[in-house]
Amino acid sequence: MPTPAQNYRPGAMSPATPHLICRNAAAAIDFYVKAFGAQEMGRLNAPDGTIMNAMIAIEGGSIMLVDENLDYGMKGPETLGGSPVSVHVFVPDVDAFAAKAEAAGATITMPVGDQFWGDRFCMMRDPFGHHWSFATHKLDMTPGELLEASKAPFGEGMCAGEKV
Repeated sequence: MPTPAQNYRPGAMSPATPHLICRNAAAAIDFYVKAFGAQEMGRLNAPDGTIMNAMIAIEGGSIMLVDENLDYGMKGPETLGGSPVSVHVFVPDVDAFAAKAEAAGATITMPVGDQFWGDRFCMMRDPFGHHWSFATHKLDMTPGELLEASKAPFGEGMCAGEKV
C-alpha cells in the first residue's frame, strides 16, 4: 500500500519544473546526459515503448520529459516549427559547459560572453528543438548599478525613469 505523502511535492522535484515534449524523449535524455551532464532520475514507458514520463536533473534542477503524443495534443518543437520557451540553468563554468554541449550536438545561438547584468551567458538550441540559456553569475549588482550598466547597450538604460 502506498505511503501518504509527507510534502506537497516529491523531494527530488524543483518547485517549478519544466516539462519538455520531445519527438524522441529517450534520445533527448541520452543527449542531455552527454551534453549537459544531466542525471536520469527515472522514466515510465508506455506499453508501446514511448516515454509517458521521465525526469532528469541538471545542476540539481528537475526537468520532466515526455514523448510527443499527437492524440493528446502533445507536440514538441519539431512538430510545431520551433519553441517560444527557453530553459535557463546556472552552471559553474559556462565556457566549458557550452563547449561540451556544442561538441555533443547543440547549436550555439548566442556565444558565451560577459553580459551587463553580471552573468557570463550563452544561448543554444538542442537537437530536439528546445532552447536553453546557461550562465555563470560573476557580479552582484545593486539596482542602481544594473540601471547604469544597462545604459551602454540600451542608451538611457532599459528601465530609464523606472525604479528597479
